[in-house]
Amino acid sequence: MDFHHGPVGSPSSSTSSTEINPSNSTSFNHQNGGPAPHRNAAGANNSDPMHSWWESISKARTRIHLLSTLLPETSSVLSSLADSDRPARSLLLSSAAYSSISSSLSSPSSGSGDDSLCQWLYDTFLSADPELRLVVLCYIPLLSSLYLSRIHSSSTTSAISPTPNLAGFEAVLLVLYSSEVKARSGKPVLISIPDLSQPSLYHSPRNPPSNKSNPINNNPSSRPLVGVLSPPLEPQMAVKSTKRASIVGIALDCYYKQISQMPNWSKLDFCIFSADWAGQDCPCKSDFDDFTAQKPDNFTESSNGLSGDSRGHNEIEDVVEEIRHLRIEGRDKELRPQGVRIPLPWELLQPALRILGHCLLGPLITEDVKDAASVAIRSLYARASHDLNPQAILATRSLIQLDKRAREAAAAAAAAAASATSNANTPSKAKKPEILLVSK
Repeated sequence: MDFHHGPVGSPSSSTSSTEINPSNSTSFNHQNGGPAPHRNAAGANNSDPMHSWWESISKARTRIHLLSTLLPETSSVLSSLADSDRPARSLLLSSAAYSSISSSLSSPSSGSGDDSLCQWLYDTFLSADPELRLVVLCYIPLLSSLYLSRIHSSSTTSAISPTPNLAGFEAVLLVLYSSEVKARSGKPVLISIPDLSQPSLYHSPRNPPSNKSNPINNNPSSRPLVGVLSPPLEPQMAVKSTKRASIVGIALDCYYKQISQMPNWSKLDFCIFSADWAGQDCPCKSDFDDFTAQKPDNFTESSNGLSGDSRGHNEIEDVVEEIRHLRIEGRDKELRPQGVRIPLPWELLQPALRILGHCLLGPLITEDVKDAASVAIRSLYARASHDLNPQAILATRSLIQLDKRAREAAAAAAAAAASATSNANTPSKAKKPEILLVSK
């Protein structure tokens, strides 16, 4: 089964190798409700808001009904979601649907070129409906982890083992990559770096340079400092080994742009898989908590090791152990495979750290997601320390410091609230009346 879509470096897929063969232009089968890539999403009457709204709902219901034929064990749940007022939104926020789709994606035979679920994800993203695209982005952490784990697991085994057929996974990743190529229009992603030698609303330079000594300042139209956050993207027709990390990283960057819309279980999966990618379960991942923080007053060293006020370290250890138990129980229930240690170049690590930063410090994040992100970022710090990667060390240490400060602030706020509650509930003793002795 072949994947193909429209312009901007359209990916196509061949089932004979992990690279997508651009010479095969056979169109992907868009029957059973799959929209054609070049079809206008709003139809002919896109000027009518009511018509566009109803067509969007009809398209979402068609996609959900097609999904129910692929997952017959959850057909009743999916049918109820299709009958809701916002079918795509209901599908995105359904934990039962996420569990069923994740189990199907995690099966050993998934990800091939004839995988019907990958076909569904591919066609759903091409529908150009914003809420349907969110549904596809919800499964990018799981799909990326499965793809990278299987690719690198096969590369570490014997050379005679065949390369896994993951053309279905690659087609979904490539369609996200191609959409980002089109959105950026060949331009890099730039950030403005403030010039600290110039005054601003928030500070004044300590030693302002004179115009005579610095002729550049005489030119009021001098260009500001600009940093390149991401270089221009080149259209890719296949997932080559040299571009694999960049393609997966762009897919994760698309996920990060919509992360506020993603459900917590999708974020939790990414945090767990990120810790698996790091592959570092050595004690050095907690060294940062022990030795870089300021030692408390009652800190002492004994023959058994470190003692004293180590509540932060004990809290992290408890979080690690709890996440391990949750991972074992969740994987046993849902039969999800565990990720493996993979190479982490900056093209892949940068968007991963952005997602973990949101999971650590973002609003409306549940405690289990925060704890899983805390474990993942410490595992990545240990991995960066072993790899002697200064860029990754600096980024992970910064996130660890922010996590520690946020936890300390939350603990202080909870302690203050508990103290205020206890003082309010403590009954106060009535004062005895004063007796004045008057001498005659």
